[in-house]
Amino acid sequence: MSSRVAIVTGASQGIGRATAIRLARDFDSIVVVARNRANLEETASAVERAGATALIVDVDLSEPDAAGRVVERTLAGFGRIDALLNIAGAVPQIDVLEMTDQQWDEGLALKLHGARRLTVSAWPSLKTSGGSVVLMSGNSALFPKAPYAAVGTINAAIVALAKAFADRGIADGVQVNSVLPGPVMTGRRRSYLEHWAPLHGMSVEEATAKFPVEAGISRYGTPEEIAELMAFVVSPAAHWMTGSALRMDGGEVKSV
Repeated sequence: MSSRVAIVTGASQGIGRATAIRLARDFDSIVVVARNRANLEETASAVERAGATALIVDVDLSEPDAAGRVVERTLAGFGRIDALLNIAGAVPQIDVLEMTDQQWDEGLALKLHGARRLTVSAWPSLKTSGGSVVLMSGNSALFPKAPYAAVGTINAAIVALAKAFADRGIADGVQVNSVLPGPVMTGRRRSYLEHWAPLHGMSVEEATAKFPVEAGISRYGTPEEIAELMAFVVSPAAHWMTGSALRMDGGEVKSV
């Protein structure tokens, strides 16, 4: 059987890092992609301890030529691509009346256009392998609110983009889905709580406890839980599932 190769973006931290490590159980080689070289080296070491070969590609996916470089390095190293997991992309949480054009453009450049360009660049190889693509969205796509308008808007665009790729993938033999996590406790979320808490007269512990209650859930999710969903989506068991927007949010979204 040919060695299987997965590309994971945003692999320097959080859900991306957890996904890269989890996929090392199912794939022979993992290409870890992000901007932070030092963090990627830590992820790569964990991937190799988990049993897969790791290749580091430190690029800024908001740059137009970065996607092509990722694909070139992957094919030079391993000769194929079987799965692409687009996880990179932090979007600032700023009120809709305060977001500048530059902030909108930066959010779109990395999370939306970075994923779009990388999927297009990898498509010929994915078509050859009958591979899988996942685009990371978030459940804010379903209920965009003023304080995080950009997050919800860009996440909704990701879901629509994934469905468009999936429609093309039916003819080309490429599976495409999006994943919509709810509140997950990552380093980025901890940093946000540390910033938010004193502004609202709370301790970090109080702020951390407040958010799940307001969201109507029992606790935050973990990066490892989302990684398990990612692993299932790109597994042979889920290959007939395409064009789906898969939500994992502890029950935060109550609508049918």
